[in-house]
Amino acid sequence: MIIKKTTGLLFAISILTLHGYGQFGRLSPADSIRRDSINKVTQQDYKNMLAILGITSTRPGPSGNPQASNAANTDESKASPYSTLPDPLLLNNGRKVTDANTWWDKRRPEIVEDFDREVYGRVPKKTPGVNWEVISVTNDSSHHVAAIIKKLAGHVDNSSYPSISVNIDLTLTTPANANRPVPVIMEFGFVFPPGLRAPGPPAGAAEKSWQQQLLEKGWGYAVLVPTSYQADNGAGLTQGIIGLVNKGQPRRPDDWGALRAWAWGASRALDYFKTDKDVDTKRVGIEGLSRYGKATIVAMAYEPRFAIAFVGSSGAGGTKILRRVFGEQVENLASSGEYHWFAGNFIKYAGPLTPNDLPVDAHELVALCAPRPVFISSGSPKVEGQWVDAKGMFLGGVYAGPVYKLLGKKDLGTMEMPPIEIPLMDGDIAFRQHSGGHTTGPNWPYFIELASRYFDRRSK
Repeated sequence: MIIKKTTGLLFAISILTLHGYGQFGRLSPADSIRRDSINKVTQQDYKNMLAILGITSTRPGPSGNPQASNAANTDESKASPYSTLPDPLLLNNGRKVTDANTWWDKRRPEIVEDFDREVYGRVPKKTPGVNWEVISVTNDSSHHVAAIIKKLAGHVDNSSYPSISVNIDLTLTTPANANRPVPVIMEFGFVFPPGLRAPGPPAGAAEKSWQQQLLEKGWGYAVLVPTSYQADNGAGLTQGIIGLVNKGQPRRPDDWGALRAWAWGASRALDYFKTDKDVDTKRVGIEGLSRYGKATIVAMAYEPRFAIAFVGSSGAGGTKILRRVFGEQVENLASSGEYHWFAGNFIKYAGPLTPNDLPVDAHELVALCAPRPVFISSGSPKVEGQWVDAKGMFLGGVYAGPVYKLLGKKDLGTMEMPPIEIPLMDGDIAFRQHSGGHTTGPNWPYFIELASRYFDRRSK
């Protein structure tokens, strides 16, 4: 599938640039042509959606470059022009939710409907089945613990539209000496194309890989490749799982975007885990960074089978309050570079509507995860930068607290953001800002500690 290979390259390059890993040479002429073709198709799809919505123009988003004339705001005194946020415990009829049954039966469905229609889009009522194939099983000790790696392919039934083929790339690694099903943490990850590779830790770093930490704990890990089944650009919206269900036609304004599609794939991986004797399906967590941090909180909110989430630097579109004027803005998310993550309807909030007109905000997305635990992770503003808005993500956890408390769980315990490297982990919502960059790496030990509270209890 050409679009899969092409978007994999562009995605890898964008992530490498985002992480500050520098330039990896010029694209080949063939890759440049593919990139330009993707950009052209993306722009046309974006214009088509604007026409459907009756929008003639949108407000431009700020720049992530602090030296730019239109640099994003990083002044906390200017960050909160809004006076209120949507109340997660206030029914549409104006009545307050005071018991768990009303939350589950009435208020939660209202919030889901708002996110479906206006933000992330609706998953079709019927999606194709997935037939899982074990490609290979190998022994491995690259993370200093004897392990078994299963490489898997999820073949999506395309009998309804054979012109589009979709396969889900998944690997599962479990300790070789496990004598019973083990907990598994699944990461949204990606595969670098030939010639590119993710750089390792800095020279002299003593930090163990997250994989080694999990294996030493006696747990397993999985890596799911979202771009294997849904491209990370607007050109791919008529391909992948979204295009397959739509039979190659453009989206409607409330159709699902890539974030919901990526979360759909995570649910299908859970379906496979249910058939694998090495996995304890009651103790499966989900983790991701950046755009995949967004996908992580979306997957956790919509898929009740995930036991815990580790949400890394998700920023706007993830756990960050969208009404905050700090770092990345709705106008950036609704641009032609990122609109494909969301429903077409979301573009409206970059013109003519504003983020204040949104019926929901990020704290309600976190609230949809209740009562299950969520760990919100961020890097240092000096190293990672201010684009992801660490405080905005912290507040997304803070204002989800009333729902957790209603359901008998603990909130963050404070409304004051803690200093860097001081974890908040006493509740079922956790937060820690490490002193590193755009990575979850330094927070893995803290997340594992949090998960152990729940997983170890379940194993007894």
